[in-house]
Amino acid sequence: MNELLTPVTGGALNLPNRLVMAPMTRSRAWNGLVGESTAEYYAQRASAGLIITEGTQPCVIGQGYIDTPGLHSPEQVAAWRLVTDAVHRRGGRIAVQLMHSGRIGHPCLYPTGESPVAPSAIRSGERLYTPGGLLDHPIPREMTLADIEQAIEQFAASARLAMEAGFDAVELHGASGYLIHQFLSDNTNRRTDAYGGSVTGRIRFAVEVVQAVSDAVGPDRTGIRLSPGITYNGMNEGDTEILYGELARALAPYGLAYMHVAENDTRDVTKIIRSEWPGPLILNPHPWSGDGPATPADGLEALRSGLADAVSFGRLWLANPDLPVRIARGGPYNEADPTTFYGGDHHGYTDYPVLPATGEGR
Repeated sequence: MNELLTPVTGGALNLPNRLVMAPMTRSRAWNGLVGESTAEYYAQRASAGLIITEGTQPCVIGQGYIDTPGLHSPEQVAAWRLVTDAVHRRGGRIAVQLMHSGRIGHPCLYPTGESPVAPSAIRSGERLYTPGGLLDHPIPREMTLADIEQAIEQFAASARLAMEAGFDAVELHGASGYLIHQFLSDNTNRRTDAYGGSVTGRIRFAVEVVQAVSDAVGPDRTGIRLSPGITYNGMNEGDTEILYGELARALAPYGLAYMHVAENDTRDVTKIIRSEWPGPLILNPHPWSGDGPATPADGLEALRSGLADAVSFGRLWLANPDLPVRIARGGPYNEADPTTFYGGDHHGYTDYPVLPATGEGR
């Protein structure tokens, strides 16, 4: 597994290994602010080549879940600075994932009680979990051209705040059924203006967000995450191969730090993206459906095949703060506890054990 532990460079990011910590929502940011436990959680995992944080809303109406962090106020910048400082003190590198949830939101999350926004007024069919029970996502308000312009600027403004907060890079969440993805997919984008219709129209929002954020913080500190073919959050793309091939071609000239692809039994699409994308590619490898969480062996195969320059893992990093050490030793690996994934205290958050300097795990 030594190939997973070799250095790699992406834009301004010089990574000591190819093991990336994937973004994972943990719902422990009360009032939108991360705290000391979050700083410890990420600092424990500073041996990652790159940490990508949980999805972080760039504006109030971008929030999609309870107790998720924001990055659009001075208080949030100060809170995130505690996290980035803690990671950097342990020699790590950390990128913030900016996630506007679009229609995956609810009026109860916003002080004004307004409706969530989306490219088209199409309900997700999903629900929001709250302590008081599940709430149906409402029909979102279709974004006007002014709304689109504002959302693009909100991504850029939040990216600038990310630099103030000490992040090494910004990842744009263009996956999993959130706003950027909602513009990409033909089942959520029924617009007839320049931001809809053809593939060229549907990728326009993603490209303009990338351009705005690149202008704000530099393309060498900007990445984007995509999830071709995923059906999460009511998504159902009708032209996945064409869509992502054209998007990769459109983004290629920007010279981004990386493209991050989350597979979902979509290895053929990954190959198309790889052929069109000249820059560094991080892969969350799931070549087959129903194969469970990605493994180090999956990551090694992706590197050796030339599909990926680095690989991201979720549950492996969640449960194994010292993942590079465990991979170097061939394990053992802690099992993640799903009952502690979202919300709660330090249990299942900062209390996963690490291997001792010598001998077996405890």
